[in-house]
Amino acid sequence: MSSSPPRYHPVPSPSPTAAARSTLFVPATRLDRVDKALAAGADHVVIDLEDAVEPSAKVAARADLAAFLAARAGAALLVRINGVDTDWHADDVAVCTQHQAVAGIMLPKAEDADAAARVARTRPVWAIVESARGLLALSELARVPGLARFMLGTLDLGVDLGLAANSAAAAALLDQARYQMLVHSRAAGLAAPIDGVYPRLDDVDGLRRHVARARDMGFGGVGCIHPAQVAIVHQVFAPAPVELDWARRVLDEAARTGLGAFRLDGEMVDAPVIARARAVLDRAGGPMS
Repeated sequence: MSSSPPRYHPVPSPSPTAAARSTLFVPATRLDRVDKALAAGADHVVIDLEDAVEPSAKVAARADLAAFLAARAGAALLVRINGVDTDWHADDVAVCTQHQAVAGIMLPKAEDADAAARVARTRPVWAIVESARGLLALSELARVPGLARFMLGTLDLGVDLGLAANSAAAAALLDQARYQMLVHSRAAGLAAPIDGVYPRLDDVDGLRRHVARARDMGFGGVGCIHPAQVAIVHQVFAPAPVELDWARRVLDEAARTGLGAFRLDGEMVDAPVIARARAVLDRAGGPMS
């Protein structure tokens, strides 16, 4: 008999490759907050067994999660499990495999393609890259069958690289990591990666700047640590009315003329511009836009 884990079954939308402007984390020790997280309209809700749970509470949190998932068979949640080098990893994966409500697994401290592939045989994987070794492994990780997308763990990566928190130098180094992640994601045909969380809950303007920068860089979304951040993230990701008007006029003119290149508002429009217009409309058409 084969000892390989069972393949996952399709679960209701949203899928792990759907829009991911907002990815909201909920501690596995506070499962009572999941309904509030869902009500906030986040594109994805992640139940966190890793950083949000103290070592002494890991086993109990996993058991509570199993009971919770059993009662939510129709849900489509993500679970951030513990890393492959921990004593809790294998049991975390087993729980996720047993429950259809788990639409995908977030794998923290992703550094080893073989380890990621073992997890990806059970559920689609979001690989969180948050170390120098993880950055060096991006090429191999991106080729893992079943890997849906990357997330950049900016806070842990900063610690691993010895960066001075909130400094211009740290920002420059983290942007290099973002560049690498974007390029490897695109080359491998993965969904757009997710940028890290903005940790200051009292700084709405800072959150807006963080999200706008991730959006403009080509990231698909950002991590969220509080439901109040979700609406702001969605507002920033939504195209401005002037962008929507431009995109619609570009596509209308392309359809009307049947041409691959034409002039609109005094500017040349060709295939890349048409593709950009489609991307703007796609961004407007995400869940809860």
